[in-house]
Amino acid sequence: MAFKGMLKDEDIAAALKHCAAAESFNHKEFFAKVGLAGKSTEDLKKAFYFVDQDKSGFIEEDELKLFLQTFSAGARALTDKETKAFLAVGDVDGDGMIGVDEFVTLVKA
Repeated sequence: MAFKGMLKDEDIAAALKHCAAAESFNHKEFFAKVGLAGKSTEDLKKAFYFVDQDKSGFIEEDELKLFLQTFSAGARALTDKETKAFLAVGDVDGDGMIGVDEFVTLVKA
């Protein structure tokens, strides 16, 4: 698991259970429940690179759709509506992607 040693398995399970239903994902609640909200900037940058599956230096919409699966392979994909809302909040510079600094700001917000 990508987050082994950084996040607790029980926190990941609880966070995923909280947003298991379609249209129930809330990034602020998820980051708090999973334990990312209290992490250092350095840890958040490490987390970013787990989510950036293609290692492009950005989290694109298709990677964001599979965001929950980064935490657990059996997790659901975000709906199109959830994905677009998540991207809109995280994409501060409007380039259609979330960069590492945008991700850190998003988690800490």
